[in-house]
Amino acid sequence: QVQLVESGGGLVQAGDSLRLSCAASGRAFSRFTMAWFRQAPGKEREFVAAISWRGLNLYYGDSVKGRATISRDNAKNTVYLQMNSLKPEDTAVYYCAADGQVGGLPSRYADEYDYWGQGTQVTVSS
Repeated sequence: QVQLVESGGGLVQAGDSLRLSCAASGRAFSRFTMAWFRQAPGKEREFVAAISWRGLNLYYGDSVKGRATISRDNAKNTVYLQMNSLKPEDTAVYYCAADGQVGGLPSRYADEYDYWGQGTQVTVSS
């Protein structure tokens, strides 16, 4: 079983930067693909970024490409999402997700992920 706890959200202004963190429990964290998704009110959950277990494969959603960086520290059981040049349309609840298949390939599809955090709210004012 894996538990995920996100942090780092908040209210920021357009153009600001923010770093989200996701702390994971469980010994197998270092072998799991990890991802970030987000969901704005009235919209479907959207893929943001994913990272393979060794951090060698990174994938980004089109809406954040060039502005987001996903990274992980397996020694700390933590995955990060650095967001720069934030826009009001980035406002959403951001969720951390883990693929329970050891060594699985990163995916942009939410149903590929077995474990989810409770989310952290990011609000970007114009």
